[in-house]
Amino acid sequence: MAHLYLAATQKSSGKTTLSIGLIRELSRRGQRVQPFKKGPDYIDPLWLARAAGGRTCHNLDYHSMPVDEIRSDFKRLLEASTIGVIEGNVGLFDSPSLDGAGSNAELAKLLGAPVLLVINVQGMGRGIVPLLLGYQAFDPDLRIAGVILNKVGGGRHEANLRRVVEHYTDLPLLGSIPRDAELAIEERHLGLIPSNEAEAVEATVESIRRAVADCVDVDQILSIAEDAPTPDWEVMRPAWSEQRARSGSSVRIGIARDEVFGFYYPDDLAGLERAGAELVPFSPLADASLPAVDGLILGGGFPESRMQELEANRSMRQSIADFIADGGVTYAECGGLMYLCERLHWGDDSRQMCAVLDADVAMHARPQGRGYVRLRETEAFPWPRVPADVSEICAHEFHHSAIVAPRAEWRYAFDVLRGTGIDGAHDGIIQHNLLASYAHLRDVGGVNWTRRFVDRVRAVL
Repeated sequence: MAHLYLAATQKSSGKTTLSIGLIRELSRRGQRVQPFKKGPDYIDPLWLARAAGGRTCHNLDYHSMPVDEIRSDFKRLLEASTIGVIEGNVGLFDSPSLDGAGSNAELAKLLGAPVLLVINVQGMGRGIVPLLLGYQAFDPDLRIAGVILNKVGGGRHEANLRRVVEHYTDLPLLGSIPRDAELAIEERHLGLIPSNEAEAVEATVESIRRAVADCVDVDQILSIAEDAPTPDWEVMRPAWSEQRARSGSSVRIGIARDEVFGFYYPDDLAGLERAGAELVPFSPLADASLPAVDGLILGGGFPESRMQELEANRSMRQSIADFIADGGVTYAECGGLMYLCERLHWGDDSRQMCAVLDADVAMHARPQGRGYVRLRETEAFPWPRVPADVSEICAHEFHHSAIVAPRAEWRYAFDVLRGTGIDGAHDGIIQHNLLASYAHLRDVGGVNWTRRFVDRVRAVL
């Protein structure tokens, strides 16, 4: 069960670009690569899945997943592959806890994964040595198996870095990637442009792959991954066949998927199907109306990026508004919530949206809600209640938009114990059979939102 962990000294060091190129090159060599991403993230996994030829990337997150669930999911997915590649988030040792709980280093140790440390060396010379020695000494239990230099300035810069790393440390130098604007993936306010939206995705991935193949010792990296210890813990096998057997009648769930809406966790989509849902994709951008469905999901995305086109598709906006007004069970997250508002404002532009929620939403230059959230369901929560042994729901939010003047009469599905939500205290607007929230749920840690949503759809038919 070969596996490795790509981490960095700090965010924006280039680990996602390197992960994309390495995964695609390993796939080209015949490896069945299983991508993983630490923490809550939609955008990087879309790129990593594309690099792996469509093999879905799965998130490993301490906030929402118990340790046993992280290890079980990791081993279960690894069993069906020849190599696992985990991409970290932020810096290797970064953590809000003094003891480093929940850091990349702790996850790498938990999974027995050798770490490849990616360093942005722009403007750096001999000073790389105390950095590397400090990283090695800080946690002797962590195996840093090699270093990859990114944004190298040229041949002389590389030669100097190689000389000092080889002289002062025992860390293998596994590659040096030049500073090259063509290898950069365009970013916007929430990070990388999603691969479901970026143009010429395959050309970008192939360009990155060629750079990695030319500049990185892939054979040595593969050897390091193959030397990783085999996970020796048990896999908690989900009783999927049993779940399907007791799911009840099948229901059709419309799910918004296009260049605007695309933020869905693959394990959540699988959970919806196990609960008895037939997922029916549609495009709020391109389709004239909703397909024939029993329930509706409007996931996250960037409606502000195509707000003029969303406004122009009046028939789809009316179709969605009619479905919700007629009592259709609907769940909207973040971008989906924005799309359901009266108007969307961004700078000097303002566009009509679905007008289901009697309020406008506005984009801001700075994040209005960002990071992990903790929620507690209210008595008004419309779906079957969370299991009794789950006292709080751990989720996440990341939005530059905010509701303009939330209505005093709104009912809410969640009390916000940590985070921002709609107004700092509540999230999950309830209207008819709609639940619209800034929080992104994930069907892990016993939350079981997918089955509860499908059960609600089935109950109102």
